[in-house]
Amino acid sequence: MPRLLRMDGLRGLLAVYVMLGHALPFTTLPGWATAPFSHGEAAVDLFFALSGLVVSQSLTHHRGFRAFITARARRLLPVYVLVLAASILLLLAGDPLPFMPWTTPLAREFWAAGLPPQPLAHILAHLTLTHGLIPQGALPYAYITLLGPAWSLSTEWQFYLLLPAVGRGHERRAILVLFGLALLWALAPLGGAWAMNRAFLPSAAGYFALGLATARRLKGAPPAEFAAVLALACLFAGGPDKAFIPLAWALIVLAQRHPWGAPLQARPLLFLGAISYPLYLVNEPVQRALAVFIAPHAGGHFTLLWLPPALAGPVLCAWALHVLVERPFARFGSPAHAAPPLPSPPIRPI
Repeated sequence: MPRLLRMDGLRGLLAVYVMLGHALPFTTLPGWATAPFSHGEAAVDLFFALSGLVVSQSLTHHRGFRAFITARARRLLPVYVLVLAASILLLLAGDPLPFMPWTTPLAREFWAAGLPPQPLAHILAHLTLTHGLIPQGALPYAYITLLGPAWSLSTEWQFYLLLPAVGRGHERRAILVLFGLALLWALAPLGGAWAMNRAFLPSAAGYFALGLATARRLKGAPPAEFAAVLALACLFAGGPDKAFIPLAWALIVLAQRHPWGAPLQARPLLFLGAISYPLYLVNEPVQRALAVFIAPHAGGHFTLLWLPPALAGPVLCAWALHVLVERPFARFGSPAHAAPPLPSPPIRPI
């Protein structure tokens, strides 16, 4: 299956949307200007669908699961560890929020006041990517204490570790397993001390299944199969207000083959798509670091002084991480893991 450039553009668009959603609540801009960017979790859900699509292809080009997971680790973990270390140091550097009395409760949920209790346990959980698997009663809010955006990385890793039980090239079986998890989550959600958080795989299983179904459709699966998975994803989305996310994905899939989707191939979006992973991780720490230095001295001009570098700074840092860390580690040893793709029918229009 050839690379879908418009999906790369979508990845860049979503990363910028998340960055804006993390920045605007800390400004003094009016609510009508910030409200459209308050749906960051919906953007992450679309990232999960993208992951399902990409992983389907990646699995067919590696010699077994070990090669696949090694390649994913090379691409994801070096950037993650660097950004996590920087985020921990920033938590030790101080809390800028006391100098920003205009911030809303929503904004204060993004930035912690400092290191949480039991910091070593939280660091270990983040380093092992198990912070999305820990119940609230064991380590409260483990999924967001040190590096907020990294909660979704734990969810992704849970998805990867599910794949050996499915087998290489068996997307349909994986879809059934994922919806089985979603059904269990809907019928018997864990509560009390065992309450799980939004980083727990069953809460997002439908979106990964939707990405896998998209890969099958692009390789020739019947439209009825994709429609059935889309309907199930809407059913397990978590309510009528969230059903628009799978429907938005359906429009995105249609945009891959229609002229009205051409803007997703714009060069700026493709550039942002290339750096989208480090941009997603680094935007919050960079914005916080800038606030630590600017907020105590900005007075009533904080938005004017902080917002431009809070948007440009993450892009520059993400580009540097992509060029110096992500790309070199992703390429290291990759030829040894390449394998011929599994046979599949020619791509058909969606």
